[in-house]
Amino acid sequence: MQVIIEFSVALVPMVIFLLIMWYLDTFQLIKKKFLLSTVVIGCITAGLATLVNDFITINYSVDRITLSRFIAPFTEEFLKLIPVLLLFRQRRIGFMIDSAILGFAIGVGFALIENIFYLNVLNDTSLITWFVRGFGTAIMHGGVTSIAAIIIKIISDTKPWNIFFTFLFGYLSAVIIHAVYNLFLLPPITTAIITILSLPVIYYVIFNKSEEFTRSWLGVGLDNDMELLKLLMAGNISETRVGKYISTIQNSFQPLVVGDIICYLRIYLELSVKAKGLLILKDSGIELEPDPSTIAQFKELEYLETQIGKTGKLAIQPLLNLNDTDLWQLTLIK
Repeated sequence: MQVIIEFSVALVPMVIFLLIMWYLDTFQLIKKKFLLSTVVIGCITAGLATLVNDFITINYSVDRITLSRFIAPFTEEFLKLIPVLLLFRQRRIGFMIDSAILGFAIGVGFALIENIFYLNVLNDTSLITWFVRGFGTAIMHGGVTSIAAIIIKIISDTKPWNIFFTFLFGYLSAVIIHAVYNLFLLPPITTAIITILSLPVIYYVIFNKSEEFTRSWLGVGLDNDMELLKLLMAGNISETRVGKYISTIQNSFQPLVVGDIICYLRIYLELSVKAKGLLILKDSGIELEPDPSTIAQFKELEYLETQIGKTGKLAIQPLLNLNDTDLWQLTLIK
């Protein structure tokens, strides 16, 4: 019975915390299967971190206390944030709330493996120890990675920086928080209590801000897309503001490329309107089956992208104002 209680206290709180975060997301854009796979990735990072930390302690004669306070925050947060970086690169993160949930999921996977390891190697420990690890250290692992992911998302949305430079800011933030936690400036149980009391407040603010942004983005973005699409579908495009803009850049491209640019704009806007419409319906509790014609549209969009090239995409940037969130939305209907 004692073993069951210890495992429950050490492992269950962080899982419940993650599920609550996922459930409170109004749009629930992260599928359960993908959430679970992200936790598994976090488990893998824990295994890699163990190998790296063991290599350092064995080959460089570093004691466990020094490792925990001054080395582990660098190695562990780097390994946990690599999957976060890949998620951003693959445009699997659309909003701040997604970065919070997926970052926490990676931290949960990491903490699960770490706590299972300690449950097997530590004997004659009190329930307070597992309270500290389950409600303190485990939640810290999830929270730190989550906060770093949020920082990366905020910077990537507001600054035209390279993703790796943006990643560095999130990484250093995670390292600092992790290192301060491991210094035990306060009694462990006090630190654990502060952690479980402060994170819900932080996430409450983040979730509210993210939902406000999502609804604003949906409303304004849908109106803009519909207006631009209507202009493109007008009988005489040359007389529209879209046509006037295109006329200013047509001297830089072959006539066929200009035609491809117009087709690219039309298909992108049609897909964008579909994606935003799906989000609005989802918010209303309505789920629609995927449209078979969407696949053909994506194939055509990919073909046109190769035809217009990077220069063509840069040329239409003022019309579409493509950013990570706008590009991410297309993954909803793939």
